[in-house]
Amino acid sequence: MAALNYNHLRYFWAVAREGNLTRAAEKLLIAQSALSTQIKKLEGQLGHDLFERRGRQLQLTEAGRIAFDHAEAIFATGGDLLATLKQRPGAQRAILRVGALATLSRNFQIGFLRPLLARQDIEVIVRSGTTGFLLQCLESHRLDVVLVNVAPARDAATPWVSHAIAEQPVSLIGTPQRIGRGGTLKKLLTSQPLVLPTVESSVRIGFDALVERMGLTVRVAAEIDDMAMLRLIAREDIGLAVVPPIVVKDELASKRLVEAHQLPQLSETFFAVTMKRRFPHPSLRELIGPLHALDLTE
Repeated sequence: MAALNYNHLRYFWAVAREGNLTRAAEKLLIAQSALSTQIKKLEGQLGHDLFERRGRQLQLTEAGRIAFDHAEAIFATGGDLLATLKQRPGAQRAILRVGALATLSRNFQIGFLRPLLARQDIEVIVRSGTTGFLLQCLESHRLDVVLVNVAPARDAATPWVSHAIAEQPVSLIGTPQRIGRGGTLKKLLTSQPLVLPTVESSVRIGFDALVERMGLTVRVAAEIDDMAMLRLIAREDIGLAVVPPIVVKDELASKRLVEAHQLPQLSETFFAVTMKRRFPHPSLRELIGPLHALDLTE
């Protein structure tokens, strides 16, 4: 197969982003007929139609979507190369693109990013989503780092690395009225309704194992996958929450919630997932290398 013509690929990429041949030709400053010819040549080389016309708009075919995803990665990498190798003092602000699991503690995210948030030379962009979606963005160079609380499975074919950057204990937390004068961990677990993370979370897996070892039967009031929602439910006094204290640190500081017991042998680990890259984003070295314990108590 002949070497890929990257001019043809860039023309295709421009048309795919615009969804319209005329607008793309205007932006590229070439004739519409010439642009159409270049796209036809790329389709001939790849052996597939890349567009289908729907009214005045061009829609990507299945092959076109695959080609577009690769083009996005190729040209993002090219831009990344220029930004990395031309970086120098006084240059324009660097951009760090962060993906965070949608259900992840906001307090943890702020703690991780705090060293960069006040800097004038860096702009931080944060996007949320599912782990699968964020890892796809990481692989296509649309993100520089992904924050999760479960290390994604990997094998020899996966290009990412999971850095354990913080580990938080997990506690039984509730309103002062519900906890009252306290009580043993066993008494509180069996006498009070509980607000738990959903069964997919590492905290819930560890909690279920703890309850099994203690031989207890507990009453579940709610199962919630979003830490922000779990925090609100705990404040509404629906039950005792099983949660890392970092999630409710403001409520603990104001005494609106109190920590009854730290749960033994139970913790939540936070990971920063990055790509294996020869030229890693310079700001990531400050955040995760060399590795250090992340102080989330400030």
